[in-house]
Amino acid sequence: MVVLFLSLLLAHLIGDFLLQPTTWVNDKKKRKVRSKYLYCHVGVHLLLLLITTRFSSQYFPAVILIALSHFGIDCIKLYLEKKKTAKSWFFIDQLLHLAVIALVVFYYFPCEIAIAGLYSQQSLALITALVAVTYVSAIILKVLLSKWSEQIIKTDTGNTNNAGKYIGILERLFVFFFVMINFWEGIGFLLAAKSIFRFGDLKESKDVRLTEYILIGTLLSFGFGILCAMLYKAII
Repeated sequence: MVVLFLSLLLAHLIGDFLLQPTTWVNDKKKRKVRSKYLYCHVGVHLLLLLITTRFSSQYFPAVILIALSHFGIDCIKLYLEKKKTAKSWFFIDQLLHLAVIALVVFYYFPCEIAIAGLYSQQSLALITALVAVTYVSAIILKVLLSKWSEQIIKTDTGNTNNAGKYIGILERLFVFFFVMINFWEGIGFLLAAKSIFRFGDLKESKDVRLTEYILIGTLLSFGFGILCAMLYKAII
């Protein structure tokens, strides 16, 4: 059961976060069901589901059901989502996708799949955790911090080339591996180092919103890194 759940979850995370460019998202919001990228997105999910279930005919009905439900859920979100409710619909959308996966796993439970190599429980759990701690967490943080980031962008015309995004990914990876090797002191060192580098920005800036943004973002980022590592350790 755990292997099937991790396989379907990994396909979902890669398809929804790693292999869905922003251009696809914007085009879907604009053109809705007329957007070719909506069908490309569902096609990517279908392919990933087939790969993670190793094209097993046993799971073909589940793969088709998940792909069709993904299309339906995305369509509902596209037509009902408004600017004010974008954050809520992001989480509703993800919860509905996960609910479908959970129902499929429940239908097949108990089922045992012969696993080896990359399809072992440990390998699938690690890959899922790494995807979650990097790109998934980055997008979730972006949604949660949108209130502050929108206000800061209006007063800041500088171009950082998404440097903050990749800094966050790297720091969460460090936190993840520090927890894995039980080197909790490393997390404290990393937090202190980031505080030192950010001290100049906070000192020179008199914008309270920037301070709030940095502090909340840092705490959430470290929290996601620790959470993903602890869940991974619990699974294995």
